[in-house]
Amino acid sequence: MELASAHLHKGQVPWGGLLLTASLLASWSPATTAEVTIEAVPPQVAEDNNVLLLVHNLPLALGAFAWYKGNTTAIDKEIARFVPNSNMNFTGQAYSGREIIYSNGSLLFQMITMKDMGVYTLDMTDENYRRTQATVRFHVHPILLKPNITSNNSNPVEGDDSVSLTCDSYTDPDNINYLWSRNGESLSEGDRLKLSEGNRTLTLLNVTRNDTGPYVCETRNPVSVNRSDPFSLNIIYGPDTPIISPSDIYLHPGSNLNLSCHAASNPPAQYFWLINEKPHASSQELFIPNITTNNSGTYTCFVNNSVTGLSRTTVKNITVLEPVTQPFLQVTNTTVKELDSVTLTCLSNDIGANIQWLFNSQSLQLTERMTLSQNNSILRIDPIKREDAGEYQCEISNPVSVRRSNSIKLDIIFDPTQGGLSDGAIAGIVIGVVAGVALIAGLAYFLYSRKSGGSGSF
Repeated sequence: MELASAHLHKGQVPWGGLLLTASLLASWSPATTAEVTIEAVPPQVAEDNNVLLLVHNLPLALGAFAWYKGNTTAIDKEIARFVPNSNMNFTGQAYSGREIIYSNGSLLFQMITMKDMGVYTLDMTDENYRRTQATVRFHVHPILLKPNITSNNSNPVEGDDSVSLTCDSYTDPDNINYLWSRNGESLSEGDRLKLSEGNRTLTLLNVTRNDTGPYVCETRNPVSVNRSDPFSLNIIYGPDTPIISPSDIYLHPGSNLNLSCHAASNPPAQYFWLINEKPHASSQELFIPNITTNNSGTYTCFVNNSVTGLSRTTVKNITVLEPVTQPFLQVTNTTVKELDSVTLTCLSNDIGANIQWLFNSQSLQLTERMTLSQNNSILRIDPIKREDAGEYQCEISNPVSVRRSNSIKLDIIFDPTQGGLSDGAIAGIVIGVVAGVALIAGLAYFLYSRKSGGSGSF
């Protein structure tokens, strides 16, 4: 049977394979002195593709040559034979219907399968019946399917469990390279990350919530690459200590109390509220409208994770305060002589309120001459000076309100002796005045004496 003619007639040779074959064969030129070599093109073949066993330097004077599967020339392993003198092709017992033998010794495999992988022998017989052989090997690899990630623990608990992720490739795992990534970052072995031999299995020790993912496994072989769909871990954790917001803990009567509690937890935590240690509501939000002072007390947010069995609490103290009333300012005397003392008293019915003093509408800057009582309600200035003259107020505040008293104007009667000059300066001025008076008196006497003396000489 003529092998090449049969395949061409059946139309089983793909156009791409024929073009590749024609190109490779056109570049071949025989050399009688060189050693026969065989090249697999390509050496790594994807399943269902073609491979050409290209012969270089085939001798011209050959009686026949034949191809065999394996390292043998057994008759049951013969694929095809070519006789140059008759230009005839013959098939052997190992012929599959997918091979084409060429006059230059080359052999084309079509629609390659995994079973075709291995060593092939070219047996050559010259006109003197001397035999020589050459061999070639090629590898066949499957086109990788999309891998799939599986986990040995569907609900690992933070800090307690470890998780092994396995990349299922649906092909022979021994001939595949595996790569792992999380959030697009390549993973390698570390303190809590372990890889099996060949990297097919990724183990995470003592998982945390940050290990959630997503994870992607990539499979590679010499002819293809494929990636899994992202895989995320459902890591059980919490609850963390809850946070109550807002942070304000002082309110005034008539306002609305609106508290929110949040705790990181998977699955989501269950929320309960206690007011003054008594159960009140089972919700994440707490709302009480139009509160009164009776609503003051401790507000506890209790959270629970039914899977981990853990619970956490946070307590917030809420104080409802009435707005402060306007204070009243008293003074011992609004007109005070310089160097005397004065006492100002801030009167208020609001016990525990904060008291501040103002001078000319600004916060009073205390000096060494000013003293305050323990609760700041009494201000004493001793001695008082002219720079202390002005308007005084006291301000009462609590966390929800502020009120100012009436203003009192303090007048200071100046002491002439307290002009602000030092004793030395005052003494100098007095001496200067006395000297000036003496000088004027002496000058007047001189002028008078001169005038009197002149009149007597005429």
